[in-house]
Formats: sequence, structure tokens, C-alpha cells
Amino acid sequence: MPYPSAVLRRGAAIAVALGALTVPPVVAAPAPAPAVSAAPSPAPSSPGSADVRTMTPAVARQLDATVQHVMREADVPGVTVGVWTPGQRDYVRSFGVANKATGQTMSPDLYMRIGSETKTFTVTAVLQLVDQGRVGLDDPIGKYLDGVPGGDRITLRDLAGMRSGLFNYSEDADFFKALTSDPQRSFTPRQLLGYAFRHPALFRPGEKFSYSNTNLILLGLLVEKESGQRLGDYLEQHVLEPAGMSRTLFPTGNEFPAPHAQGYTNQTATGQVEETADWNPSWGWAAGAMISDLDDLRTWARTVATGIFPDGRTMVGPAVQRQRLTTPSTGVRGAGYGLGIFDVQGWIGHNGSLPGYESLTVHLPSTRTTVVVLLNTDISPKDDIEPSTLFGEALTRIISPAHVFALPAPASATR
Repeated sequence: MPYPSAVLRRGAAIAVALGALTVPPVVAAPAPAPAVSAAPSPAPSSPGSADVRTMTPAVARQLDATVQHVMREADVPGVTVGVWTPGQRDYVRSFGVANKATGQTMSPDLYMRIGSETKTFTVTAVLQLVDQGRVGLDDPIGKYLDGVPGGDRITLRDLAGMRSGLFNYSEDADFFKALTSDPQRSFTPRQLLGYAFRHPALFRPGEKFSYSNTNLILLGLLVEKESGQRLGDYLEQHVLEPAGMSRTLFPTGNEFPAPHAQGYTNQTATGQVEETADWNPSWGWAAGAMISDLDDLRTWARTVATGIFPDGRTMVGPAVQRQRLTTPSTGVRGAGYGLGIFDVQGWIGHNGSLPGYESLTVHLPSTRTTVVVLLNTDISPKDDIEPSTLFGEALTRIISPAHVFALPAPASATR
């Protein structure tokens, strides 16, 4: 899988491939930060499942040390981490600060922007419509929405699986200028599509994997048209409420419930670090606008991986859920992408990145282990590796040595 255009910010390649809403700066990147050194080596495995180590006090201390090591090396202001395995002790920790100016400490109860994890919710809505027979995964998007280039050939499956060939609007230089000149402005879905559709298709539908936020804008519009509800209202009624996720929301503007963390990014017009809590996430909409917290994402990790709500009701039918979890290769070693969800070395879920915030929510079905990571920066300390990936890899090297969450750059990639 090739890298995206060289106008993307340093370190965006893997993020764009698997889970980020990144925007392309038009200024020179700042001098590279020192490379992140290896985290402390994991201790010998303790008794427990073959796939996950027992959460003993010693393992918890090792996780503490490893998280703090990655924080220092990657210069992350604050991070919250949760690890849960049925029958074992929970591991929930927060480190650092939520706000550098006030000194507010990071804590598990903070609301956070979750970026591209929004895609798992939007695709869930589409799959529910598939279950109801209102749309078909192999229907062309042109059957439902007018004005899509190649819409008579691009299927809903192509869109959900990132194989449409449509240009990613967030890589358009004019879009970047519009966003960073006024980060609080509101974008409509049709405006976002306008930035994408001025570019030719990258390849024929279904030919290969290429991560594009444009796909999810189209799927969000599809949900609205076929359900007769606004996307946020549909998700609230049919996904969030049944899942008991009362602290997850789809904002209509730049509202951000308290308490929340301040975000820090260098994806700005000047390349300097700015605060982003009041940025309007409408530019991500169905691809990345949502807000959540640690406990709700813990719930969502298993719910989206199984298609079953916590009370045992069906969220997505078994046949459709199996299709969702069919994850063809992305070109990144050990990483497959299905319908709005990935499988990285056995970990099922999604990551998220947008200016100022990153997240990772994954579930290991063999042990029902869930890992959630939330942090208040998207600044990459090392080319091609997102901060959330650094934490995910360091944590899983300790808790699941046979299933290490890693997103290395593809060997054939070129700038």
C-alpha cells in the first residue's frame, strides 16, 4: 500500500491507512523529534491464558512503567489506559495532564474526541439497515445518492471497506486552508464531498485498499436518507442507548461536555502547536466527529466486535457481522480491514486521530480482553507511527506477547 501524497504531515502514513482524520499542512514540518526508543522489555509470562497474561500486581507495575516511558519518549501530555479481561483484575490508569496551562490532571472520567472510531458507529448503522433489508451491501451508492463519480460501480461494501477509490477530501490543500484558517467553522457533508469530487478516482472500485474519509461521508448521508433521521439521532436511538453508552455523543458543532481534556496539535496553518478543544469537528462528521470516554469505549469494544449489545440483544445480525469481520489485507503486515473495522494481529477494533486527540479501542476475542487508550495529542514523535500505536504496541507486548498490536510501514512504501 503506497503512502498518501507527500503533502501530508510527517508521520501520517499509517494513520491515514488505518484510522486517522489527518490534514495536510502546506508549511514545512518542524525539526523531527528524537526517535522513540524501545520500551522496557516484558517480563517472562505469568500463568494464565496462552493469549493473555494474568494481571498480577507485578504486571500492573510493568504496565505503569511502560506507559510512562512511552509518554516521556513521545512527549505526550496526558494519557488514560484501560485493560480488562474477564476474571482478572482491571487495569485503569491515567498519567500526565489534561491541560498544560491549568495543570488539570488526566483522569478516566474525561470526555475525549475519538476521531475515526466514529467510523465503527456509522458502519454499524449501515449494517443495521442491511439487516432490515432496506439497503444491500453490494448495491451501488448511486442507487441511493446522486452526484457520486462512479456511483453506479462503487458499492456500499467498497465504501465501508475502504476500497472505493474515491479521493480523501481531508488530503485536499484547499480543504486544509479552509479548516486551519477558521478551525471553528462548520462544514456540511456536501461541502466535504465537493473537496473530494474535484479529484479523479485513484483506482477502480474494489481494486485495492485506500483509506478515505470520503467513504464515510457518503455512508452517513445514506443512513440519513434511508432512516429518515439525522445521523446523530439514529445512532443515539439505535446504537448508543441500547448499548448503555450515555457518555458518547455525536456533536452538531464544537460542543464538548465537561470535564474534557485540552488537545494539542501541530496540524495548523503555521505548523506551531495549538490547542484544539474548541475546534469544530463537523469536518469529520460521519468519519470522525464523535466524543466518548473510557468506560463507554470499553463497552463498545466488545459490542462492535461481537455485534451483540451488553444485554444480549442483537445489534447486527450474525450473518452480516461475519461479513463485517472479514478483513482482507491492507498491505500493512498483520493488518486487515473489514467493514469499518480492522484486525491487527488478532485485535479487533479501530483507532482514531484528529487534531489534538488520539484513541485506540480494541478487543481480543480469544480471551475477551479489551484495551482502550485515550490521549490528548496527535503529534507524531516518529515518522509513520502514531502516538496511539506506540502505546498499543508497548501495552500488548506485555499483556499479549503472541498478539502484539503493531502497524509498521509497508516495506514497499515510497514518499
